[in-house]
Parts: sequence; structure tokens; C-alpha cells
Amino acid sequence: MSLVNLTHILTQAVDELSDGTSYKRLFHRHKDGDPLLSASALCEIIDLTRSIVFPGYFGHSTVNKRTIKYHIGMSVEKLYGLLTEQLVAGLCFCEDDDCGERTAFDRRNTAVKLAADFIGRLPDMRRVLATDVEAAYNGDPAAESYGEVICCYPAIRAISNYRIAHELLVLGAPLIPRIITEMAHSETGIDIHPHAEIGSHFTIDHGTGVVIGATTVIGNNVKLYQGVTLGAKSFPLDEEGKPIKGIARHPIIEDDVIIYSNATILGRIVIGKGATIGGNIWVTEDVPAGGRIVQRHHPAPFLKGTGKGR
Repeated sequence: MSLVNLTHILTQAVDELSDGTSYKRLFHRHKDGDPLLSASALCEIIDLTRSIVFPGYFGHSTVNKRTIKYHIGMSVEKLYGLLTEQLVAGLCFCEDDDCGERTAFDRRNTAVKLAADFIGRLPDMRRVLATDVEAAYNGDPAAESYGEVICCYPAIRAISNYRIAHELLVLGAPLIPRIITEMAHSETGIDIHPHAEIGSHFTIDHGTGVVIGATTVIGNNVKLYQGVTLGAKSFPLDEEGKPIKGIARHPIIEDDVIIYSNATILGRIVIGKGATIGGNIWVTEDVPAGGRIVQRHHPAPFLKGTGKGR
């Protein structure tokens, strides 16, 4: 192929890719002066938050009782600055009708308040995450210490990302909460939507392949195993054939429920308090409190004359 032909192919591709009809809804129109979201900064925000919640396990390993206030103070100050800048960038991506009316000054003021409010919620977040660590430790005979759970268990990484993201979402931060949970999804294979509501003493054993949908509600002292899906059934469509947004379509899991590996629970159903859901089954109807749903075992048919089952 001649150089002229190669140039023509490249030029034609650029022309087609630059055609406005080809990138409709796929193009974020950046405005001069607007900041951009940074994956590395968001990773640092997660690391800083973990170092504040779990001092000594993340961040400064030399922290002790004499220096803890200094280290946490330094981390909080850095977190506040980084988070403010990323929230400003996130607000530039907002697609609400009134977002275009916001000035840079308005966005920064909003970001400053969101960042401060988030840091104000860290003590409560630590208290809840402490119960998650306790649940993981008590629920796994192989766990030898809380430190092992905090440092090594993918569930704690995914749940801590979720709790960070959920607080930001509740405060009104756009886009960033979903990015944070997807970071944990990529790292651990555990997919928790930041909009889900999850109580205390929550744990996921092993964890790979777990999916928790956006409108899921999970009570206290709930344990999931790997491969569990808390998902939606077919959802209603509008007159244009598009999914209707904002409806509750995922399960409600009440307190003290255990769901074993590869169970799939679909739709806005209720799994009652203290129920047990066995592995490798589909559940699409309510389960009463204390219920036990497991696979039924059917013996293999006997083949006459062979003395063996099929």
C-alpha cells in the first residue's frame, strides 16, 4: 500500500471520528480553566482515608500513640485539599440542567463544604468499618488477627471503598463515588454500587464475583460468600422503550442473613431476618424470617440390569 493511500485512510478516520454525529453523548466538552478528574489523585484520596481510619496499617507505618494526632492531622489536611480539588472537577462533569449556570466560585464553595462534611463523617465511618473488620475476623476461622483482616482481606478493601463512596454520594458528590467503587471492583472483583444501603457488621467471604446493585438494602450482621448476586429482574420500560430510572429493583436483605456462594437473588424481594440462602440457586420470591432455601437433591435413576445409577 502506498504512502498516499495510508495517509488517505488516516485522514478519513480522523474526519469521521471528528464528526459531531459520531460522538453524540460520548463527548465531554471541556471548558478552558475547568479542572479534570485524576485517577491518581482519587487513589491517593482512598489511601489517605484508609490511613486515617486504620492508622498504622496504611500510610505512616511508624505511627504510635504519641504521634497519632500529628499523623492524622497531616493526613486530614492533605485529604481535605485533594478531595476539594477532585470535587471541583467532579462538579464540572455534572449533567444536571442547572450545572451550566454554576460559576467556578459556586463550584469551589460547594466542593469545600462537601470535603469538610465528608471529613466530619470519618469518625462514624471508622466505627462502622470496625464492625466490618470484627465480622470478617469472627466469621473466618482462618483469620489470625484483626491486622491480617485489615491488610489482606479483599472484602475490607471493597467495603471501605464502598463506605467512602456512599458517604460522598449521600453528600451530593457527582461521578466520583462511582469511580471509587469501580476502583475496588477492578482490584478485588467485588462490585458494590455506592447507592446501596448497607448496615454494620457486614462481611464478604472470599468475595470474587459478588455484585450488589444500586437499590439494594442490607441490614446488620449480614454475610455473603463469593459469587453472590443481589440484582434486578427485567425492569419496566418507558414509552420510548428505555429503562425507567430511579425505581427500587434490588433485594432487601434483613439482619442476620447468610447467603452462600453463587446464589442469585433478583428483584425487589425481602430476605427475612435470620434466613439462610444456600449456594448455586436463584431466588425471586420473598423468604420468611428464619427461612432456609437450599437445593433439593434428586437421586440418580436406577438402571435396571446394571446395578448402577445413571
